[in-house]
Amino acid sequence: MIKPGEHFVAGADFGSDSVRVVILDAANGSVAGQHVVYYPRWKKGLYCEPRENRFRQHPLDYTESLTEAVRAAVAQADGSIKDAGKNGSIADKIRAFSIDTTGSTPVLADRQGTPLALLSEFAEDPDAMFILWKDHTAVAEADEINRVSRTWGGTDYTQYMGGVYSSEWFWAKILHTIQKNKKAASAAYTAVEHCDWITAELTGTTDPSKIKRSRCAAGHKIMWHASWGGYPPRTFFDRFDPKLSDIRDSLGSETWTTDTPAGTLTPEWAARLGLSETVIVCVGAYDAHIGAVGGDAAPGTLVKSIGTSTCDVIIGPKPESGAEEKLIGGICGQVDGSVIADWIGYEAGQSAYGDYYAWFRNLLMWPLREAVASDPERADPARALSPDAVESIEKNLLRKLEEAAASVEPTVSSPVALDWVNGRRTPWANQKLTAAITGITLGTDAPTLMRSLLEATAFGSRAIIEAFEDGGIGIEKIMAIGGVARKSKLGMQILADVTNRDIHVTAGDQSCAIGGAVFAATAAGLYADVFAAQKALSAGTERVHKPDPKRAALYETLYQKYKKLGSFIEGETK
Repeated sequence: MIKPGEHFVAGADFGSDSVRVVILDAANGSVAGQHVVYYPRWKKGLYCEPRENRFRQHPLDYTESLTEAVRAAVAQADGSIKDAGKNGSIADKIRAFSIDTTGSTPVLADRQGTPLALLSEFAEDPDAMFILWKDHTAVAEADEINRVSRTWGGTDYTQYMGGVYSSEWFWAKILHTIQKNKKAASAAYTAVEHCDWITAELTGTTDPSKIKRSRCAAGHKIMWHASWGGYPPRTFFDRFDPKLSDIRDSLGSETWTTDTPAGTLTPEWAARLGLSETVIVCVGAYDAHIGAVGGDAAPGTLVKSIGTSTCDVIIGPKPESGAEEKLIGGICGQVDGSVIADWIGYEAGQSAYGDYYAWFRNLLMWPLREAVASDPERADPARALSPDAVESIEKNLLRKLEEAAASVEPTVSSPVALDWVNGRRTPWANQKLTAAITGITLGTDAPTLMRSLLEATAFGSRAIIEAFEDGGIGIEKIMAIGGVARKSKLGMQILADVTNRDIHVTAGDQSCAIGGAVFAATAAGLYADVFAAQKALSAGTERVHKPDPKRAALYETLYQKYKKLGSFIEGETK
């Protein structure tokens, strides 16, 4: 039995905008200290061009922000100890560190495993930086990968990835970059996922031959599968670009599950973070997969990580010896050990969830922002429409819209929206698709449109559930984690009504941190396995949204309209 206060673990959750570091007591999961740092370059919009769907992040944003966040989290934890009349530092009791990131977020790197952006000649080149998950510049390359996969006469290497390769994923992004930027292609020896690079950086194993590549990332985004001995052969990649084949060779053939130690902190990083060199660093993984473990992932439980986008994860047993693994079409992959070792992890998701609401907020805010920007006199804080006032309006707008939308009663003639504002991830990834809204009249107001967007994201969630169940994956429970799940009670109630299922919302807002603590505590030998650690550290359920029978019946009609609208838009796109 682990006693509280004896052993601590830390988790770093690299999100789209920031890194959050959380230190937890390994005995019960209680938070000892935490801190969030926003990426400074990303916050300024550097290296990104939204109109081109280009979103890049500089590696220094990751390392600098991580350093600040770890030190601040430790300081907060030490302050708590002193307040309790205890001596010492929690830094001395941190046993292991787990890291999760968004993905697929790869970068081109040299023979030493150094991201090209850290070399002076590429310091300001967006193609030398990490390509964020939502970067959709590689749509044409994804199309080419899909075409070849289905027609080249060999194995279809997308078969364990839902049958379609997305522009959000590793090979499409790398192919786009090396064909567009010959200088970067010439300097590149390998390509590394964010979750693999930051782990390798902390443990001093950035040499491409020493990096312990994540099973989660490799299986879901990089075409790795045990049945073909690792990655597809050179003969497959040669059809796109010989350089892609060279990068393929640099990856090796092995992958590791997240409960595996990648190494310990280097002396340099231990000093930089203020931690011990004995701290174990786990193999990295994607945020939603680690978060799923923190959100009580189990057979039959679909964990929906709901934030700017969604990632929907469920685990299932491996087929019995000699039996073939059943393929689920249209999802984002099925990988042995991507979530928990010796279980198949199934992934799906939506390319926009909270981002859809943010788009609507930004649309409504444009006149106010423009009014302030075009009238310097309004910079005076005493004026009613000052920059501070506009910022306050923006901060509270979505909350007020949702409050008003709660009083809008849906009908069979309500506006119906598609959630494809950033393309469609599942079912059947297609990043060319766009959103649409139908049923708007002169009587349609902002709260009504807000409700239609909440309904659209719920309809997209229902389509994912149906894709899983059509493939034979039974869903007995839905667990919602993430910022939107915690904040949007109306959104979660609409999700319950649309799916006609109970929606369980996690009791804590640190599912990724808890999942990271589970893996870190397991890697440190504090628990026998992931399930034992999960049982000890889980936050449990805060609330359950039960479907309203009348609304569920109405939403059945609106869902059919959603599907019909989707068929029309997809047909027009083709």
